[in-house]
Amino acid sequence: MNGWIVLLWSVVAALVLIVAGIFVALVMMGRITLFPVAEDSAAPLPEETGVVDTSYSVLILNATAEEGLEEQVRETLINAQWPDELISYGPAGQQDFAETTVYYVTDDEREAALGLADLIGGALVDQSDIYADPNDPEQKQLVVVIGLDRSSTQPESTQTPAE
Repeated sequence: MNGWIVLLWSVVAALVLIVAGIFVALVMMGRITLFPVAEDSAAPLPEETGVVDTSYSVLILNATAEEGLEEQVRETLINAQWPDELISYGPAGQQDFAETTVYYVTDDEREAALGLADLIGGALVDQSDIYADPNDPEQKQLVVVIGLDRSSTQPESTQTPAE
């Protein structure tokens, strides 16, 4: 009977050594991490930056009751070396647009829209084909809709694309 007990303890000891060896090998190969470092979920995301591309035509619409805001934005663009002939401006079809927004049509235009938004002092950027020219779908155009956030008079409103 003593022989069976010795054999049993030998098998148990061998099994423990084999499992320990496998565990150590996995740790050394990096497949098991003993003390994982917690990922910082509050790490800031990289901020999107745009590119100022002065080859785009720009339509500036004033969607506020305050006159002259579209001319101010136009002057900002001209001072930043935007060609005067590529800038057009005027009043929008509404006067209660909440936040200034730069609209672009295709994904390829996103960086140019971000650059324009940064150039005018910050604005939202949104993709929409509402301002796309149906007669010239290849036209490179960005649309700036000036909102109440740039106006000195700000009545309550909801934001929808200005027409």
